[in-house]
Amino acid sequence: MSSVPLHYVWEYTDVDRRFWDEHLEGWLPPRIFDAHTHVNEPRFRLEPMTDAKRRQYWVSEVSEPIGAADADRCHRLVFPNRELSCLVFGHPSLDYDIAGSNAQLQKDCVARGWYRLAVVAPDWPAERVAAELDLPRTLGVKVYYGLIPGQDPTTRDKYLEASIFDFLPHHQLELLDERRAWVTLHVPKADRLGHPDNIAEIRAIRRQYPAIRLVIAHLGRSYTMPHAEESLPQLADDEGLYFDNSAVLNPDVHRFAIETLGPRRILYGTDNPVFYMRGRRQWHGRTYVNRTSYPFHFNRDREPPEVEARYTLTMYEALRALKQACEQLGLARDDVEAILHGNARRLVDGGS
Repeated sequence: MSSVPLHYVWEYTDVDRRFWDEHLEGWLPPRIFDAHTHVNEPRFRLEPMTDAKRRQYWVSEVSEPIGAADADRCHRLVFPNRELSCLVFGHPSLDYDIAGSNAQLQKDCVARGWYRLAVVAPDWPAERVAAELDLPRTLGVKVYYGLIPGQDPTTRDKYLEASIFDFLPHHQLELLDERRAWVTLHVPKADRLGHPDNIAEIRAIRRQYPAIRLVIAHLGRSYTMPHAEESLPQLADDEGLYFDNSAVLNPDVHRFAIETLGPRRILYGTDNPVFYMRGRRQWHGRTYVNRTSYPFHFNRDREPPEVEARYTLTMYEALRALKQACEQLGLARDDVEAILHGNARRLVDGGS
């Protein structure tokens, strides 16, 4: 079979088909729920991507927006013979028309049977957030420190050290608790989830607003074992707190998360379209390096061509890493299916 276009500069190739057949086809359950994926029509980008921005952070080079029709096409391509549900949200960035993106995506979710989180800025009054929550197929909100007003175009991380309450303020939390809304939280701080302020503030949210369905994105940005070991045990006792595993490619982190949190508190997510990128990730202590086959600015230390030729989609590498962790732990099939579908489905239905 020939290669077919996937997204941006990526294609779906025979390498990917073979990888799927060898590693994933026999292991993945028939139903999959992607609880963390971005869909944003490109026309809603207000500020064009520049070469200077691409050089700031590797995600800026690969995070090209994907519209609903293309997202649906890609879902069907990368998850053959599977029933896929998804929770989608736009790019949490002031470079986009957030209101326009929210409105279009809400219509797309109704048309396609998806679920949505509204991207909300911290300066929005509760009434504006409530209007979003009133719309069909809307479960809650996606918040991010990059939505704090007054961003600096020369750096993506002006507010990296912000308090969670700077971009998820109490007036919104009160409403979200009243509505039993879903909140996907990308934690701030260079020290990631394990920073004492993050731990204290998440505990405060859980104590003051217990009805919120709170999901910590990316296992708290625990892409390396030191970050996972420093953070996840501190929140292991709260059985009502959930985590998605999007963007995590380290099998040891997946294993540690399952051991620490249990398999019923982890939701599968892709963080696509970013992880349609071809390549793999390597870890060095508290840091990681992304390897890919495209000449991005961040991809300076290339691997040999014969190695790059074997690269598959990083979302497939993430799934293989999860599979390795599950097999190492001897996880029951019901628990595997819970991570990949059932846990998210239960939260969608309002359960805990």
